[in-house]
Amino acid sequence: MNAPHDKNTHRSFASWWRTPPRPGLQRIISPWEYRHLAGFGRVRVGAGVVLVGLGVTTFAAGGGTPKAVGWAALFLAFAVLSFSVGAWELSIARSQAARG
Repeated sequence: MNAPHDKNTHRSFASWWRTPPRPGLQRIISPWEYRHLAGFGRVRVGAGVVLVGLGVTTFAAGGGTPKAVGWAALFLAFAVLSFSVGAWELSIARSQAARG
């Protein structure tokens, strides 16, 4: 019944990923996340705050041992990554809101 060229067939993953059309690096954001960009940006910034708290707590409670310093550095590195991606997503969301 459903021929291979029927309009009811499923689209390929690549065509699904390209909708809605987004410029440049914004294509690495999944379409579902792109539709809820401001919320995801806020969640990433909140996760960064939690990671900073974990890093500071680990460093303070570890007494400066190499293992504690390593874990604290890992938490803080992930916090920087989370803050930067969250800020990037929030800037995209703000520029979309300004356009209309």
